[in-house]
Amino acid sequence: MSVPFSAHAAARVSRLRLLPKAALMLSFLVAEHGALTAPQPLTLGEAQQRAVARSRQLGAQDQAITAAYEMAVAAGQRPDPVLKVGIDNLPVSGSDRLSLGHDFMTMRRMGLSQELTGADKLHWRSVRYQIEGDKARAQKDVALAAIERDTAIAWLTVFYSEQMASAVAAQVTVSRQEIAAAEAVYRGGRGSAADILAARSALLALDDRASEVQRRQRAAHTMLARWTGEDTPVAGTPDIERIRLDPAALDTDLALHPQMAVLNQQADLAQADANLARANQHTDWSVEVAFQQRGSVYSNMLSVGISVPLQWDRKNRQDRDLAAKLALVEQTKAERDEMLREHIAETHSMLIAWQSGQERIARYTHESLPLAAEHSQVVLAAYRAGQATLANVLAARRGELELRLQSLEVALETARLWAQLNFLFPEGAAAQHSATINHQEAK
Repeated sequence: MSVPFSAHAAARVSRLRLLPKAALMLSFLVAEHGALTAPQPLTLGEAQQRAVARSRQLGAQDQAITAAYEMAVAAGQRPDPVLKVGIDNLPVSGSDRLSLGHDFMTMRRMGLSQELTGADKLHWRSVRYQIEGDKARAQKDVALAAIERDTAIAWLTVFYSEQMASAVAAQVTVSRQEIAAAEAVYRGGRGSAADILAARSALLALDDRASEVQRRQRAAHTMLARWTGEDTPVAGTPDIERIRLDPAALDTDLALHPQMAVLNQQADLAQADANLARANQHTDWSVEVAFQQRGSVYSNMLSVGISVPLQWDRKNRQDRDLAAKLALVEQTKAERDEMLREHIAETHSMLIAWQSGQERIARYTHESLPLAAEHSQVVLAAYRAGQATLANVLAARRGELELRLQSLEVALETARLWAQLNFLFPEGAAAQHSATINHQEAK
């Protein structure tokens, strides 16, 4: 595969004329191919857009919606008429055996039968599937919110795991410098072997911590690739200090949460089944018209009939079926109300935890971390002045790193809570729900 030369690449080639031609072309191709295939960093919004675009679950929900609405039209139609063809009173013995025209009772029959389904039954059958379609649409909103939320959590995990990896890597670099300095001091006859051993021991502990952080970092990238489709670096800084929801109107907003919309549709579905059971208490008649052709010497016949189901045991069949459906209506409503209460309590708990996390992050940023950095500098200055040991410096450095990692852990946990709160509704749906609430209140 040929790779076009850019102006920048041509200038680079002109500066490297002394290199062997094969090595020059190899280095060029490797550099250009890497530049062409390197994935571009994704912001949080871009990662969510990519996850939504490649989701198969949303496409499946679209098919479920289409299927339900198509069935709503089909269920509202009367049953197809039934064509009936047959032979009546065909002789099987005697001189007229198997004759179609010699016996006056033998008739070739052709007829049509049609069930006259009640309009209320057709209506509720259709409504039931319409509600199924509305439920599938609400389930799509649930899936969309879950994709945006889980993608945000994966993106935030990558962001903060990289911050942790950078903090540990910086400390490893400092520890290596401290080892080199301790060895130089020891060779000058001013230090001790204990300082060198302490520095090397601290470096081993840091290497172990770095391995753990790198494991978490790789796992985070794997989860983000599950949503975006490839292992992609992240770009930008998350703003986890604000959420799209209004805490003052949270209870009202949660009543319109997609998951609650699914439960509302489930209650409507149970009510439609109850209405259909009530309509089934009225029987459906069937009418039939048949033409009977006899032998040429006999007159033809026309038959007309009506079929009516007899509900002999209505109190133990139709009435009990209706009672069962009405009980299911009350069950779904009670489960919906209980789920709403649980959802409100969980969301308020997350909100409290998120606000507490914000306070802790501010405390780490403005108080604890600056204090730890200042303490490390003071101990380092004392060590250089001969008033402290290298072990004191290592302990101060280790304490500062642990505090920084703790702050990043708190930030990650707070960011996860932010994602769960901020993406309770699909992107752009929170404002729509608030507008709906305001409109309902105005009415």
